[in-house]
Amino acid sequence: MSGDRTSPDAGLDAVRGLLAFYLDAGVDALLVETPQDRLRPDDLASAATAAPMPVAPATPPREAGAEAVARPPRGERAATGRGDLLAAMPGAAPATPDDAVMAARTAARGAATLEELAAILAGFEGCPLKATATRLCFADGRPGAPVMFVGEAPGRDEDLEGLPFVGRSGKLLDRMMAAIGLARSDTYIANVVPWRPPGNRTPTPLETQICLPFIQRQIELADPDVLVCLGAPAAQTLIGTREGIMKTRGRWFTYHTGRREIRAIATLHPAYLLRQPLAKRLAWRDFLAIKAALAAARPGAPT
Repeated sequence: MSGDRTSPDAGLDAVRGLLAFYLDAGVDALLVETPQDRLRPDDLASAATAAPMPVAPATPPREAGAEAVARPPRGERAATGRGDLLAAMPGAAPATPDDAVMAARTAARGAATLEELAAILAGFEGCPLKATATRLCFADGRPGAPVMFVGEAPGRDEDLEGLPFVGRSGKLLDRMMAAIGLARSDTYIANVVPWRPPGNRTPTPLETQICLPFIQRQIELADPDVLVCLGAPAAQTLIGTREGIMKTRGRWFTYHTGRREIRAIATLHPAYLLRQPLAKRLAWRDFLAIKAALAAARPGAPT
């Protein structure tokens, strides 16, 4: 006998068990080999400037019913005065978190169309989430649609496809929209944060603040009649409420786009409804209110 030495098979089983635990916990992306405190300003700044882990090449976001987003020709960019901004974005990571927020505000204001906004976001280096995401998840649906749905951040399926709400919660959202006579192509769908946080973790307050100017500009350019916030984080970020979703859902708010005021409502996130099916009756009431608001705003909407 050789004593109490652990056999190679036992060590391999331990590794397999650890990997299974990581997968169950939602850990599926390697950031760096050494731990970092992502809440410290200096680490946030270094994460934005550090060389990213190799990821699959990003593909341009697709908007259903619309052509693929692309940068305008160089001459056209120069003529509009936004070419320098678009050209300067890649590789120009802000030095501090405050600089990143200011850079986001400046960049978002420079977009005159949704296509330009998507191109600017694709080249923006101020959010550390871009380094760990597979693709930019900009939008889906039809720009100019009467209703816009906004969630918090993409998940794994969305990160792989580059489109919001295409996983299990997205399939449920499609069925909920269909119940009031809406197809995905009748709507415009986005997230507050357009890059997936590693392991589907909650975006940090700083990450949300960096991305906020972009979703605000996106809403302004999409110009819907009704804005639907899916879940508490989206409602708190866009509407400004500090109450829980159960107190916020079903209530109408006024959202100022910068050009005009539009009606906004919060409802339960489809991911929550997958975990709590009995809450679907509450979401159904909210969707009936959305249907009535659309009918009042545009008489040609489904009734």
